[in-house]
Amino acid sequence: MAAVEPKPPTLSHRLEYAALRAFIGALVPLGVSRAAAVAGAIARFGYRPLGIRRGVVERQIAAAFPAFDRAQVQRVAREAYDNLGRVAIEAALLSRGTKEDVLARFHPSPEWAVVERALARDKGLIFVAGHLGNWELSGAYIAARGIPVHAIARGMGNPLSDRYFRRTRERLGMTIVHDREAVRAVPRALKAKEAVGVLSDQATVGLASTVVPFFGRPAKTPRGGAVFALRGDIPVLHVQALRQPDGRYEFVAEELEVTHSGDREHDIDAIMLRFSAHLEKLVTQYPGQYFWQHRRWKHQPPDTPEHLREP
Repeated sequence: MAAVEPKPPTLSHRLEYAALRAFIGALVPLGVSRAAAVAGAIARFGYRPLGIRRGVVERQIAAAFPAFDRAQVQRVAREAYDNLGRVAIEAALLSRGTKEDVLARFHPSPEWAVVERALARDKGLIFVAGHLGNWELSGAYIAARGIPVHAIARGMGNPLSDRYFRRTRERLGMTIVHDREAVRAVPRALKAKEAVGVLSDQATVGLASTVVPFFGRPAKTPRGGAVFALRGDIPVLHVQALRQPDGRYEFVAEELEVTHSGDREHDIDAIMLRFSAHLEKLVTQYPGQYFWQHRRWKHQPPDTPEHLREP
């Protein structure tokens, strides 16, 4: 089958891309820390006064944390917008530097030993992560520590922005595999005992998924990481880069047990259930660093009870 040629960018795409490059270019002279703070402050305007997806964000935070009062929900929402602004700029700026610049953004990580133990099995690695903290820098940190990562990414609607962010990630040491290429590229990488990274908390129509609880509500969850792990008994590690009060990050890693019960579907669900439970634990600790702008409970089974439906 012939490859599908990408559609040429529209005028809207070109204007959007020009604005993106102008925004990033204006922040470059500030350095990473100050630029991230400015980007976070600008992103907070998306919450108030602009109200971009404000209802979605507040409803989801309130559903995940029913004990929160109105003020607590709004505080976490403001932090979530601030975090999104920081994520958008940090990787772009760090991609202009060296791996030492990336490592300097992190505190020493005692949990790197989890990665080393899994790597020592010489089977390759599957890293799964959620949209928490700075998900772009988790892969960059792993690459800077000497482990090249094949990162699976969805293509963006704007082809100019898509190419720009692909180049950014590649300069950070990652090889980008678009999701449509993953079926062929990932097995090759794992057969070569290399590492693969997957963001596993955003399901879309047509993406192979399973349903597991997230804060008590059924959430459609991509299952690709678990499927690839079971095919070759590959270690699965949940990793995140979590921002600390001083602006630097803590790299956290936990191995997720891969079981072989003889029931493949059950085993896939079990891995993703462990991932979702561990992600939920981290989100509880860092609620303002989660990507609440995404409708996490959008795709639910038809028989979901009314009180557990998308808020």
